[in-house]
Amino acid sequence: MLLLFFIQLTVVLIFLLIGWAIVKKEAYGLISSFRSRPKEEQEELIQNGYPQKTGKLLIGTAIVLLIMLPLLFTSFPYAMEVQIGVMVVLLLGGFIYLSKYEVPKKRKKSYIISTSIAVVTFGFLFVVSYLGFQEAELTLRENSFEISGVYGDEWRFEDITQVDLVEEMPEVYLRTNGYGMQSISKGHFKVKDYGSSLLFIYKGNSPYLLIKTNDDTIFINSKDAEKTKDWYYQLVEQSGEAE
Repeated sequence: MLLLFFIQLTVVLIFLLIGWAIVKKEAYGLISSFRSRPKEEQEELIQNGYPQKTGKLLIGTAIVLLIMLPLLFTSFPYAMEVQIGVMVVLLLGGFIYLSKYEVPKKRKKSYIISTSIAVVTFGFLFVVSYLGFQEAELTLRENSFEISGVYGDEWRFEDITQVDLVEEMPEVYLRTNGYGMQSISKGHFKVKDYGSSLLFIYKGNSPYLLIKTNDDTIFINSKDAEKTKDWYYQLVEQSGEAE
């Protein structure tokens, strides 16, 4: 939790510093592509207030994120996701609005580009969020079990070496390829004492089902504790492996 706090605080400070430099010190070179523009365009942008409004956008975004930081220490399960969403909306929406202050001959193009980027970004985030928050289902077949969804796969019962229920999730200290947010972890992570592991977990929803096979270490749970326990008993019955 503290790590997430300091990461977001760093983002806030960077936005504040860049915004302050643009607004107060007229460091317009910090704005992407500003320096590469012809002198006439630079002067027109300054006259239109484009650089100043860009700086104020960054400062405003930083202030909103700073106000939302305490959410990380509440019981609200989607604090991180909400803060990222708000930041994306403010920045992308802000850049669409800034197109209004572009030089006239590039204004329409700026609207098209900024709007297209926003649509693609929102679409990508929607798909990733939808797939990431889909609950993984563990299904038993005749000779194997399958975990559904992104990062899911199928494993044979004969490859299982251990099945166990753990009340506390071991420390997850590194995401190598996966979806890791405040409330959910899905994909490949490094887990203390277990090394590289495949996670399908809702944080804070014990117990967690630990499955070890010849090739993989898997942690999975459901929002419903009884469902997780049912998976455990079914796997033990089918595989004959339990700690």
